[in-house]
Amino acid sequence: MAEQTLQDVDFDLHGLVGVRLCDASAADVAAVRRQLGPVQRRLDRPPDVTVRFVDRLPSRSPLRYLGPDEAGFTDDAFLVLRSKHKAKARVEVPLADVGRPCELVCERGLPAVPLLIPILNLTALVNGALPLHAAAFERNGVGAVATGWSKGGKTESLLAFAGHGGRYVADEWAYIEGDGARVHGVPEPLRIWDWHLPEVPAVAGQLTLGNRARLGVLRGAAAGHERTPAWARGTGVGRLGDRAAHALQRQRHVDLAPERLFGADLGSLTTSFDLLLFVTSTDGPETTIEPMDPAEVAGRMVASLQFERLGLLGFYRMFQFAFPGEVNPSIEGAEELERARLLEVFAGKRTYRVAHPYPVRLAELRDVMGPCFDGGTA
Repeated sequence: MAEQTLQDVDFDLHGLVGVRLCDASAADVAAVRRQLGPVQRRLDRPPDVTVRFVDRLPSRSPLRYLGPDEAGFTDDAFLVLRSKHKAKARVEVPLADVGRPCELVCERGLPAVPLLIPILNLTALVNGALPLHAAAFERNGVGAVATGWSKGGKTESLLAFAGHGGRYVADEWAYIEGDGARVHGVPEPLRIWDWHLPEVPAVAGQLTLGNRARLGVLRGAAAGHERTPAWARGTGVGRLGDRAAHALQRQRHVDLAPERLFGADLGSLTTSFDLLLFVTSTDGPETTIEPMDPAEVAGRMVASLQFERLGLLGFYRMFQFAFPGEVNPSIEGAEELERARLLEVFAGKRTYRVAHPYPVRLAELRDVMGPCFDGGTA
């Protein structure tokens, strides 16, 4: 087998967080690029996060497992575990240091570096920015941030303007500068649900034969379940069928790179922050929009950001079990820092609450939100 060429590679998340990969294989670089997008550029400053790749982490002392093989610890290190080739790959994560310059040590060959995005988000927060669970896009020179609870319609707000003058900035995480003037993104894949397809014609030509076949099978299964007689729904077999149908329903989607919907050149992935949209799904039949106090959005999003950090917090509690008395001030203080930062960056923003049924028609979203980008008010 040919010897791997190892390299050091930098990523610069819009000047907010610098990442350096050390001794990375081509596959490792590609894995991180899938997580961070095209922000690979040489840092002119020390990195905030270093990821050092090794073939195998040395065992300095016996490994004690935490949970069902998801984490463990030695006498002096906390390890996140991931499956690789029927074995457990180890990633040393210095949870006491996350939020300030730190180094992860990762065994080569994983499809992604565990906890990289929440670690970068916490670092960006400490560095003065606001990582926000949101979609961001620009239309007619107006930069918009659409936020809310998970699965509330943020991606739909973005998709509503695909092919209708919208320029992609972010979908999953948007990074707002501390003064609230600009917002940045990373180009993560867009989740396109089966019911989106009729309203986003550009997607049709992007689906592979495999994607088409899979969605066809799932549609057929859903149609078959809907034909189940009412009397059978209450039986044990019927309830099992309901659970299976619900599980299949959650698979009726494809994930597409934003370049395939918004054009190959995504540009700077940066826009001004002019408009704040708080998006929620309701049981009402209509899509509506009304002015909203940005301070109310800030107060609600404190809880949302805590929810999005639960994965990191779970590992942090494991770390504290492994090393009693260890405390990370950045993790412990993140909620209060986010509360203050949300109020600061949202202050004075033109803000609207958008409520819609689920599933929502993208054309209706575009109709109610469009005037916000056309020089008028909703």
